[in-house]
Amino acid sequence: MAEEFLINFTPQETRVALMQNGVAQELHVERSASRGIVGNIYLGKVVRVLPGMQSAFIDIGLERTAFLHVADIWSERHNGDGPKPIERILAEGQNITVQVLKDPLGTKGARLSTQVSIAGRMLVYLPQEKHIGISQRIEDETEREQLRERLTRLVPADEPGGFIVRTMAESASDAELLADIAYLRKIWAEIRSRTVGAFPPKVLYQDLTLGQRVLRDLVGDETGRIQIDSRENFQKLTAFAEEYMPKVLPLLTHYVGERPLFDLYGVEDEIEKALARRVDLKSGGYLIMDQTEAMTTVDVNTGGFVGARNFDDTIFKTNLEAAQTIARQLRLRNLGGIIIVDFIDMESVEHRDAVLDEFRKALAKDHTKMSVSGFTQLGLVEMTRKRTRESLAHLLCESCPTCDGRGEVKTARTVCYEILRELLREARQFNAREFRVLAAPNVIDLFHDEESQALAMLSDFIDKTISLHPEASYGQEQYDIVLL
Repeated sequence: MAEEFLINFTPQETRVALMQNGVAQELHVERSASRGIVGNIYLGKVVRVLPGMQSAFIDIGLERTAFLHVADIWSERHNGDGPKPIERILAEGQNITVQVLKDPLGTKGARLSTQVSIAGRMLVYLPQEKHIGISQRIEDETEREQLRERLTRLVPADEPGGFIVRTMAESASDAELLADIAYLRKIWAEIRSRTVGAFPPKVLYQDLTLGQRVLRDLVGDETGRIQIDSRENFQKLTAFAEEYMPKVLPLLTHYVGERPLFDLYGVEDEIEKALARRVDLKSGGYLIMDQTEAMTTVDVNTGGFVGARNFDDTIFKTNLEAAQTIARQLRLRNLGGIIIVDFIDMESVEHRDAVLDEFRKALAKDHTKMSVSGFTQLGLVEMTRKRTRESLAHLLCESCPTCDGRGEVKTARTVCYEILRELLREARQFNAREFRVLAAPNVIDLFHDEESQALAMLSDFIDKTISLHPEASYGQEQYDIVLL
């Protein structure tokens, strides 16, 4: 059994792990309090039009207004009059039906489009289009043409809307395709009926739950089993599969073991490792992965000293293992955007080509769109991976309140000197009887010990009493000066 899905349900969140050969490759998390909104359709209101950016901000009822670029306004890309500036298309206060392309990420609002697409099991319905497209993943040209002819025969010419054929349609019967077409047209009719008399912002359509999307999008011919640890949700997914995808039914199993499902398969440990900065390799080497606002960097290291006789081979083997591990970590951590990989320097061109080939082969297992460049002059590998949702670290973690995400804090001595400077500023501005310093215990200890002379000199200079009070709840950089 090469591939299986583990679905863990709790009232607060749903977690799905994709296992290949017993090892976690992908992790999907959906929380009840913050469900992803990609695919949702809204009736929104134009809040602001920005001619300089050829964009508009749309209120769809979220904390931040969403973003719509003129290139994502469907009607303007498909009329014969040529492109118009956004200020001639939209006006503030105007109602508009939009679909979410990207979830809000960091400080950025959701990315919108006016072109609606509704995904089914085998087809994607495009209500505003009138053509039949084929998924780019279906590469055989003969098969593409056969699928196009098949769907053209099944879809009456006088009915509105177009379709994109998904890879799941390759082995589908005509009856299954017709059922998918009917299902998608029914959803679109319900969406249109909800817009009648509605006031923005209003949700017109919500995408399927994570468990349902797994059955619709991720389960394939390689999938051998889908384990679900909740009886209630097992019944819901069984009913969903019976109606829309009967072929998946034999794969669904209800896990009833006493030990938690993710613990049994070691997924909890993999999650902890995926949140760490350092990833150890079996060869003794390790990776250092740093995620920043602009990009993600991966540094490959050999670890301990390995001697000089077979040093080139050691580097080569470490880089080969790192290539496979990096590809898996990118999927597990769901890292997107620009990614820079610094493999250990290799003198041999053959070794570099082999490592690059291994890296591309490992990345080919990923469902997410990406591009990989060769080695640069500096020996780095540059790549991009499409960012469609928050990374695992951003989903499960937040910035450290002590260091504010820097990864380091000022030393106790640095804080001591800051306090001395602040005391001097306060003494020049205010005529207080006494200055009371509240700070972390280790900072206060330093004042009592090595910096006691500096504090005494300042007290004499300003001719005021300075008292010290340790506060156990304070972080190392935190302090207050109270005037008495």
